Amino acid sequence: MSSDPWGRVDEAGTVYVRTADGGERVVGSWQAGSPDEALAYFKRKYDGLVVEIGLLERRVRTTDLSTKDAMTAIDHLREQVVDAHAVGDLEALGQRLDKLVETVEARREERKAQKAKQTDEARHSKEALVAEAEELAQSEQWRSAGERLRALVDIWKGLPRLDRKSDDELWHRFSHARSAFSKRRKAHFAALDAQREEARKAKERLVTEAQSLSKSTDWGPTAARYRELMTEWKAVGRAQREHEDDLWNRFRGAQDVFFTARSEVFAERDAEQTENLKLKEELAEEAEKILPVTDLKAARAAFRSINERWEAIGHVPRDARPKVEGRMHAVERAIQESEEKEWRRTNPEARARAEGLTGQLQAAVDKLRGQVDAARAAGNNAKADKLQRELDGRQELLDQALKGLHEFGG
Repeated sequence: MSSDPWGRVDEAGTVYVRTADGGERVVGSWQAGSPDEALAYFKRKYDGLVVEIGLLERRVRTTDLSTKDAMTAIDHLREQVVDAHAVGDLEALGQRLDKLVETVEARREERKAQKAKQTDEARHSKEALVAEAEELAQSEQWRSAGERLRALVDIWKGLPRLDRKSDDELWHRFSHARSAFSKRRKAHFAALDAQREEARKAKERLVTEAQSLSKSTDWGPTAARYRELMTEWKAVGRAQREHEDDLWNRFRGAQDVFFTARSEVFAERDAEQTENLKLKEELAEEAEKILPVTDLKAARAAFRSINERWEAIGHVPRDARPKVEGRMHAVERAIQESEEKEWRRTNPEARARAEGLTGQLQAAVDKLRGQVDAARAAGNNAKADKLQRELDGRQELLDQALKGLHEFGG
Protein backbone atom coordinates (compact mmCIF):
# COMPACT_ATOMS: atom_id res chain seq x y z
CA MET A 1 0.00 0.00 0.00
CA SER A 2 1.17 3.57 -0.76
CA SER A 3 -0.17 6.90 0.48
CA ASP A 4 0.47 10.66 0.67
CA PRO A 5 -1.36 13.56 2.46
CA TRP A 6 -4.18 13.55 -0.14
CA GLY A 7 -4.67 9.93 -1.07
CA ARG A 8 -3.59 6.32 -0.90
CA VAL A 9 -3.55 3.06 -2.82
CA ASP A 10 -4.55 -0.13 -1.00
CA GLU A 11 -3.25 -3.64 -1.56
CA ALA A 12 -5.95 -4.35 -4.13
CA GLY A 13 -4.89 -1.34 -6.23
CA THR A 14 -7.90 0.81 -5.30
CA VAL A 15 -7.03 4.52 -5.27
CA TYR A 16 -8.62 6.84 -2.69
CA VAL A 17 -8.64 10.64 -2.26
CA ARG A 18 -9.09 12.17 1.19
CA THR A 19 -12.16 14.40 1.58
CA ALA A 20 -12.59 17.58 3.57
CA ASP A 21 -14.53 15.81 6.33
CA GLY A 22 -11.67 13.41 6.99
CA GLY A 23 -13.14 10.56 5.00
CA GLU A 24 -12.10 8.99 1.75
CA ARG A 25 -13.54 8.55 -1.72
CA VAL A 26 -12.61 5.99 -4.35
CA VAL A 27 -11.29 7.67 -7.48
CA GLY A 28 -10.08 4.62 -9.44
CA SER A 29 -8.02 1.50 -9.46
CA TRP A 30 -4.50 0.74 -10.59
CA GLN A 31 -3.21 -2.60 -11.78
CA ALA A 32 -0.59 -1.66 -14.36
CA GLY A 33 2.25 -0.58 -12.06
CA SER A 34 3.39 0.37 -8.59
CA PRO A 35 1.21 2.28 -6.07
CA ASP A 36 3.54 5.28 -6.37
CA GLU A 37 2.93 5.35 -10.11
CA ALA A 38 -0.81 5.20 -9.41
CA LEU A 39 -0.63 8.19 -7.08
CA ALA A 40 1.50 10.10 -9.58
CA TYR A 41 -1.05 9.42 -12.32
CA PHE A 42 -4.02 10.67 -10.30
CA LYS A 43 -2.01 13.68 -9.06
CA ARG A 44 -1.50 14.67 -12.69
CA LYS A 45 -5.27 14.55 -13.08
CA TYR A 46 -5.47 16.96 -10.15
CA ASP A 47 -2.81 19.21 -11.69
CA GLY A 48 -4.87 19.34 -14.87
CA LEU A 49 -7.83 20.70 -12.85
CA VAL A 50 -5.51 23.28 -11.26
CA VAL A 51 -4.41 24.44 -14.70
CA GLU A 52 -8.02 24.71 -15.99
CA ILE A 53 -9.10 26.71 -12.95
CA GLY A 54 -6.06 28.97 -13.33
CA LEU A 55 -6.86 29.60 -16.98
CA LEU A 56 -10.46 30.47 -16.13
CA GLU A 57 -9.32 32.81 -13.37
CA ARG A 58 -7.06 34.55 -15.89
CA ARG A 59 -9.89 34.85 -18.43
CA VAL A 60 -12.18 36.39 -15.86
CA ARG A 61 -9.45 38.76 -14.74
CA THR A 62 -8.08 39.85 -18.12
CA THR A 63 -10.88 39.54 -20.70
CA ASP A 64 -14.46 40.76 -21.16
CA LEU A 65 -15.90 37.28 -20.58
CA SER A 66 -19.64 37.64 -19.95
CA THR A 67 -21.15 36.80 -16.57
CA LYS A 68 -23.25 34.03 -18.11
CA ASP A 69 -20.31 32.39 -19.85
CA ALA A 70 -18.15 32.71 -16.75
CA MET A 71 -20.76 31.08 -14.50
CA THR A 72 -21.30 28.28 -17.02
CA ALA A 73 -17.56 27.59 -17.08
CA ILE A 74 -17.38 27.67 -13.26
CA ASP A 75 -20.29 25.23 -12.94
CA HIS A 76 -18.65 22.93 -15.47
CA LEU A 77 -15.37 22.96 -13.55
CA ARG A 78 -17.16 22.48 -10.24
CA GLU A 79 -18.78 19.31 -11.61
CA GLN A 80 -15.35 18.08 -12.66
CA VAL A 81 -13.92 18.82 -9.21
CA VAL A 82 -16.78 17.14 -7.34
CA ASP A 83 -16.55 13.96 -9.40
CA ALA A 84 -12.82 14.19 -10.05
CA HIS A 85 -10.88 10.98 -10.41
CA ALA A 86 -7.84 12.76 -9.04
CA VAL A 87 -5.69 12.94 -5.91
CA GLY A 88 -5.11 16.33 -4.35
CA ASP A 89 -6.69 19.08 -2.26
CA LEU A 90 -10.05 19.08 -4.04
CA GLU A 91 -11.57 21.19 -1.26
CA ALA A 92 -9.07 23.96 -2.06
CA LEU A 93 -10.13 23.85 -5.69
CA GLY A 94 -13.76 24.20 -4.65
CA GLN A 95 -12.82 27.21 -2.51
CA ARG A 96 -11.04 28.78 -5.50
CA LEU A 97 -14.16 28.33 -7.58
CA ASP A 98 -16.26 29.90 -4.78
CA LYS A 99 -13.88 32.86 -4.76
CA LEU A 100 -14.12 33.09 -8.55
CA VAL A 101 -17.92 33.22 -8.29
CA GLU A 102 -17.56 36.22 -5.95
CA THR A 103 -15.22 37.86 -8.46
CA VAL A 104 -17.64 37.30 -11.36
CA GLU A 105 -20.55 38.70 -9.34
CA ALA A 106 -18.48 41.72 -8.35
CA ARG A 107 -17.61 42.32 -12.03
CA ARG A 108 -21.27 42.00 -12.94
CA GLU A 109 -22.08 44.78 -10.47
CA GLU A 110 -19.21 46.85 -11.85
CA ARG A 111 -20.55 46.42 -15.38
CA LYS A 112 -24.01 47.35 -14.24
CA ALA A 113 -22.66 50.48 -12.62
CA GLN A 114 -20.59 51.20 -15.72
CA LYS A 115 -23.65 50.88 -17.95
CA ALA A 116 -25.55 53.28 -15.70
CA LYS A 117 -22.60 55.66 -15.87
CA GLN A 118 -22.46 55.40 -19.68
CA THR A 119 -26.17 56.12 -19.91
CA ASP A 120 -25.74 59.17 -17.70
CA GLU A 121 -22.79 60.31 -19.80
CA ALA A 122 -24.83 59.79 -22.97
CA ARG A 123 -27.61 61.93 -21.52
CA HIS A 124 -25.18 64.74 -20.67
CA SER A 125 -23.56 64.42 -24.11
CA LYS A 126 -26.91 64.67 -25.92
CA GLU A 127 -27.98 67.61 -23.77
CA ALA A 128 -24.70 69.31 -24.68
CA LEU A 129 -25.31 68.57 -28.39
CA VAL A 130 -28.80 70.06 -28.15
CA ALA A 131 -27.47 73.17 -26.41
CA GLU A 132 -24.78 73.63 -29.06
CA ALA A 133 -27.28 73.05 -31.89
CA GLU A 134 -29.64 75.65 -30.43
CA GLU A 135 -26.77 78.12 -30.23
CA LEU A 136 -25.68 77.36 -33.81
CA ALA A 137 -29.26 77.89 -34.98
CA GLN A 138 -28.69 81.63 -34.38
CA SER A 139 -25.33 81.74 -36.17
CA GLU A 140 -24.67 83.58 -39.40
CA GLN A 141 -21.53 81.57 -40.14
CA TRP A 142 -23.50 79.61 -42.68
CA ARG A 143 -20.84 77.24 -43.92
CA SER A 144 -19.03 76.45 -40.68
CA ALA A 145 -22.25 76.28 -38.66
CA GLY A 146 -23.88 74.02 -41.27
CA GLU A 147 -20.87 71.72 -41.29
CA ARG A 148 -20.83 71.65 -37.51
CA LEU A 149 -24.53 70.78 -37.36
CA ARG A 150 -23.93 67.90 -39.76
CA ALA A 151 -21.06 66.74 -37.58
CA LEU A 152 -23.31 66.93 -34.51
CA VAL A 153 -25.75 64.56 -36.24
CA ASP A 154 -22.95 62.02 -36.73
CA ILE A 155 -21.93 62.39 -33.10
CA TRP A 156 -25.55 61.91 -32.00
CA LYS A 157 -25.84 58.71 -34.05
CA GLY A 158 -22.77 57.33 -32.31
CA LEU A 159 -24.19 57.83 -28.80
CA PRO A 160 -26.24 55.16 -26.98
CA ARG A 161 -30.02 55.59 -26.87
CA LEU A 162 -31.69 56.76 -23.67
CA ASP A 163 -35.17 55.81 -22.59
CA ARG A 164 -37.62 56.53 -25.40
CA LYS A 165 -39.27 59.59 -23.85
CA SER A 166 -36.02 61.34 -22.96
CA ASP A 167 -34.42 60.48 -26.28
CA ASP A 168 -37.43 61.71 -28.28
CA GLU A 169 -37.63 64.99 -26.36
CA LEU A 170 -33.94 65.75 -26.86
CA TRP A 171 -34.08 64.76 -30.54
CA HIS A 172 -37.10 67.03 -31.09
CA ARG A 173 -35.15 70.03 -29.74
CA PHE A 174 -32.09 69.04 -31.74
CA SER A 175 -34.07 68.65 -34.97
CA HIS A 176 -35.95 71.90 -34.41
CA ALA A 177 -32.64 73.79 -34.02
CA ARG A 178 -31.38 72.38 -37.33
CA SER A 179 -34.62 73.30 -39.10
CA ALA A 180 -34.51 76.85 -37.74
CA PHE A 181 -30.93 77.26 -39.00
CA SER A 182 -31.88 75.91 -42.45
CA LYS A 183 -34.76 78.40 -42.77
CA ARG A 184 -32.56 81.36 -41.81
CA ARG A 185 -29.82 80.24 -44.21
CA LYS A 186 -32.32 79.90 -47.07
CA ALA A 187 -33.63 83.44 -46.45
CA HIS A 188 -30.07 84.75 -46.28
CA PHE A 189 -29.06 83.29 -49.64
CA ALA A 190 -32.25 84.58 -51.26
CA ALA A 191 -31.20 88.09 -50.24
CA LEU A 192 -27.65 87.33 -51.35
CA ASP A 193 -28.84 86.53 -54.87
CA ALA A 194 -30.23 90.05 -55.17
CA GLN A 195 -26.94 91.51 -53.91
CA ARG A 196 -24.97 89.45 -56.44
CA GLU A 197 -26.98 90.88 -59.33
CA GLU A 198 -26.02 94.38 -58.17
CA ALA A 199 -22.41 93.19 -57.89
CA ARG A 200 -22.52 91.93 -61.49
CA LYS A 201 -23.60 95.32 -62.80
CA ALA A 202 -20.90 97.11 -60.79
CA LYS A 203 -18.19 94.73 -62.02
CA GLU A 204 -19.28 95.23 -65.62
CA ARG A 205 -18.49 98.93 -65.16
CA LEU A 206 -15.09 98.09 -63.60
CA VAL A 207 -14.26 95.77 -66.51
CA THR A 208 -15.10 98.54 -69.00
CA GLU A 209 -12.71 101.00 -67.30
CA ALA A 210 -9.96 98.37 -66.93
CA GLN A 211 -10.13 97.63 -70.64
CA SER A 212 -9.93 101.35 -71.50
CA LEU A 213 -6.67 101.65 -69.48
CA SER A 214 -4.96 98.56 -70.92
CA LYS A 215 -3.08 100.49 -73.66
CA SER A 216 -1.84 103.28 -71.38
CA THR A 217 1.90 103.95 -71.15
CA ASP A 218 1.55 106.21 -68.12
CA TRP A 219 3.02 103.44 -65.97
CA GLY A 220 2.85 104.89 -62.47
CA PRO A 221 -0.61 106.51 -62.38
CA THR A 222 -2.19 103.74 -64.43
CA ALA A 223 -0.76 101.04 -62.16
CA ALA A 224 -2.09 102.99 -59.18
CA ARG A 225 -5.53 103.20 -60.79
CA TYR A 226 -5.51 99.46 -61.43
CA ARG A 227 -4.81 98.96 -57.73
CA GLU A 228 -7.77 101.18 -56.93
CA LEU A 229 -9.94 99.25 -59.36
CA MET A 230 -8.87 96.00 -57.64
CA THR A 231 -9.84 97.47 -54.26
CA GLU A 232 -13.23 98.47 -55.67
CA TRP A 233 -13.61 95.03 -57.23
CA LYS A 234 -13.09 93.32 -53.89
CA ALA A 235 -15.43 95.76 -52.12
CA VAL A 236 -18.27 95.08 -54.58
CA GLY A 237 -18.58 91.45 -53.55
CA ARG A 238 -19.18 88.38 -55.70
CA ALA A 239 -21.55 88.19 -58.63
CA GLN A 240 -23.46 85.03 -59.51
CA ARG A 241 -21.23 82.02 -60.00
CA GLU A 242 -22.03 81.70 -63.70
CA HIS A 243 -20.86 85.33 -64.29
CA GLU A 244 -18.05 85.72 -61.76
CA ASP A 245 -15.31 83.81 -63.62
CA ASP A 246 -16.02 85.51 -66.96
CA LEU A 247 -16.03 88.97 -65.39
CA TRP A 248 -12.80 88.25 -63.54
CA ASN A 249 -11.07 86.88 -66.65
CA ARG A 250 -11.95 90.00 -68.61
CA PHE A 251 -10.93 92.31 -65.75
CA ARG A 252 -7.68 90.46 -65.12
CA GLY A 253 -6.99 90.15 -68.83
CA ALA A 254 -7.10 93.94 -69.26
CA GLN A 255 -4.61 94.36 -66.42
CA ASP A 256 -2.35 91.69 -67.88
CA VAL A 257 -2.14 93.58 -71.17
CA PHE A 258 -0.98 96.72 -69.32
CA PHE A 259 1.43 95.00 -66.94
CA THR A 260 2.94 92.85 -69.69
CA ALA A 261 3.76 95.99 -71.65
CA ARG A 262 5.21 97.59 -68.56
CA SER A 263 7.33 94.51 -67.89
CA GLU A 264 8.96 94.83 -71.27
CA VAL A 265 10.01 98.35 -70.33
CA PHE A 266 11.41 97.05 -67.07
CA ALA A 267 13.80 94.61 -68.74
CA GLU A 268 16.71 96.01 -66.76
CA ARG A 269 14.85 95.23 -63.54
CA ASP A 270 14.26 91.71 -64.81
CA ALA A 271 17.98 91.29 -65.42
CA GLU A 272 18.67 92.37 -61.85
CA GLN A 273 16.15 89.85 -60.57
CA THR A 274 17.81 87.13 -62.66
CA GLU A 275 21.12 87.93 -61.00
CA ASN A 276 19.40 87.87 -57.62
CA LEU A 277 18.07 84.42 -58.47
CA LYS A 278 21.59 83.18 -59.22
CA LEU A 279 22.82 84.50 -55.85
CA LYS A 280 19.92 82.90 -53.99
CA GLU A 281 20.45 79.59 -55.75
CA GLU A 282 24.09 79.67 -54.55
CA LEU A 283 22.90 80.35 -51.00
CA ALA A 284 20.32 77.56 -51.26
CA GLU A 285 23.08 75.17 -52.35
CA GLU A 286 25.23 76.32 -49.42
CA ALA A 287 22.30 75.78 -47.04
CA GLU A 288 21.66 72.28 -48.38
CA LYS A 289 25.21 71.29 -47.43
CA ILE A 290 24.17 71.67 -43.78
CA LEU A 291 22.12 68.49 -44.19
CA PRO A 292 22.03 65.97 -42.73
CA VAL A 293 22.11 67.75 -39.37
CA THR A 294 24.80 66.25 -37.14
CA ASP A 295 25.54 69.26 -34.93
CA LEU A 296 22.26 71.06 -34.21
CA LYS A 297 23.85 74.16 -32.69
CA ALA A 298 26.29 74.57 -35.59
CA ALA A 299 23.51 73.94 -38.12
CA ARG A 300 21.33 76.66 -36.60
CA ALA A 301 24.20 79.13 -36.62
CA ALA A 302 25.14 78.32 -40.20
CA PHE A 303 21.55 78.61 -41.42
CA ARG A 304 21.09 81.93 -39.58
CA SER A 305 24.17 83.35 -41.32
CA ILE A 306 22.97 82.15 -44.73
CA ASN A 307 19.47 83.52 -44.13
CA GLU A 308 20.81 86.98 -43.22
CA ARG A 309 22.63 87.12 -46.56
CA TRP A 310 19.49 85.79 -48.27
CA GLU A 311 17.34 88.61 -46.85
CA ALA A 312 19.84 91.20 -48.07
CA ILE A 313 19.29 90.09 -51.70
CA GLY A 314 16.42 91.66 -53.62
CA HIS A 315 13.52 90.06 -55.47
CA VAL A 316 13.83 87.21 -57.94
CA PRO A 317 11.61 86.44 -60.96
CA ARG A 318 8.13 85.54 -59.83
CA ASP A 319 8.01 82.16 -61.58
CA ALA A 320 11.33 81.07 -60.02
CA ARG A 321 10.48 82.19 -56.50
CA PRO A 322 8.60 79.04 -55.29
CA LYS A 323 11.40 76.65 -56.28
CA VAL A 324 14.34 78.54 -54.80
CA GLU A 325 12.47 79.51 -51.64
CA GLY A 326 11.26 75.92 -51.36
CA ARG A 327 14.87 74.71 -51.18
CA MET A 328 15.60 77.05 -48.27
CA HIS A 329 12.36 76.09 -46.53
CA ALA A 330 13.28 72.40 -46.85
CA VAL A 331 16.55 73.01 -45.01
CA GLU A 332 14.77 75.08 -42.37
CA ARG A 333 12.18 72.32 -41.86
CA ALA A 334 14.93 69.70 -41.49
CA ILE A 335 16.62 71.80 -38.77
CA GLN A 336 13.27 72.28 -37.02
CA GLU A 337 12.62 68.54 -37.17
CA SER A 338 16.06 67.92 -35.63
CA GLU A 339 15.21 70.40 -32.86
CA GLU A 340 11.94 68.60 -32.20
CA LYS A 341 13.68 65.21 -32.18
CA GLU A 342 16.30 66.54 -29.72
CA TRP A 343 13.54 67.92 -27.50
CA ARG A 344 11.74 64.57 -27.52
CA ARG A 345 15.00 62.76 -26.78
CA THR A 346 15.70 64.93 -23.73
CA ASN A 347 12.10 65.09 -22.53
CA PRO A 348 12.15 63.51 -19.00
CA GLU A 349 8.42 62.70 -19.01
CA ALA A 350 8.62 60.79 -22.31
CA ARG A 351 11.75 58.97 -21.09
CA ALA A 352 10.02 57.99 -17.85
CA ARG A 353 7.04 56.60 -19.80
CA ALA A 354 9.39 54.62 -22.05
CA GLU A 355 11.27 53.20 -19.05
CA GLY A 356 8.01 52.27 -17.31
CA LEU A 357 6.70 50.46 -20.37
CA THR A 358 10.00 48.62 -20.82
CA GLY A 359 9.97 47.50 -17.18
CA GLN A 360 6.41 46.19 -17.46
CA LEU A 361 7.18 44.28 -20.65
CA GLN A 362 10.40 42.80 -19.18
CA ALA A 363 8.47 41.56 -16.14
CA ALA A 364 5.82 39.99 -18.38
CA VAL A 365 8.49 38.28 -20.53
CA ASP A 366 10.28 36.90 -17.46
CA LYS A 367 7.02 35.59 -16.03
CA LEU A 368 5.99 33.93 -19.31
CA ARG A 369 9.43 32.36 -19.71
CA GLY A 370 9.09 30.77 -16.29
CA GLN A 371 5.61 29.49 -17.16
CA VAL A 372 6.93 27.97 -20.41
CA ASP A 373 9.72 26.20 -18.53
CA ALA A 374 7.27 24.94 -15.92
CA ALA A 375 4.91 23.60 -18.57
CA ARG A 376 7.78 21.85 -20.37
CA ALA A 377 8.91 20.31 -17.12
CA ALA A 378 5.38 19.09 -16.43
CA GLY A 379 5.24 17.49 -19.87
CA ASN A 380 2.39 19.77 -21.00
CA ASN A 381 3.77 20.66 -24.42
CA ALA A 382 0.48 22.00 -25.75
CA LYS A 383 0.32 24.54 -22.96
CA ALA A 384 4.02 25.27 -23.33
CA ASP A 385 3.60 25.94 -27.08
CA LYS A 386 0.69 28.28 -26.43
CA LEU A 387 2.63 30.17 -23.76
CA GLN A 388 5.68 30.28 -26.07
CA ARG A 389 3.64 32.04 -28.76
CA GLU A 390 2.46 34.60 -26.21
CA LEU A 391 6.07 34.95 -24.99
CA ASP A 392 7.29 35.57 -28.57
CA GLY A 393 4.73 38.34 -29.01
CA ARG A 394 5.67 40.01 -25.73
CA GLN A 395 9.37 39.69 -26.55
CA GLU A 396 8.81 41.49 -29.86
CA LEU A 397 7.03 44.33 -28.04
CA LEU A 398 9.89 44.45 -25.51
CA ASP A 399 12.48 44.67 -28.31
CA GLN A 400 10.58 47.58 -29.85
CA ALA A 401 10.30 49.32 -26.47
CA LEU A 402 14.04 48.86 -25.81
CA LYS A 403 14.77 50.34 -29.25
CA GLY A 404 12.57 53.34 -28.41
CA LEU A 405 14.29 53.74 -25.01
CA HIS A 406 17.66 53.68 -26.76
CA GLU A 407 16.60 56.77 -28.69
CA PHE A 408 16.51 58.62 -25.36
CA GLY A 409 20.13 57.69 -24.80
CA GLY A 410 19.11 55.00 -22.23
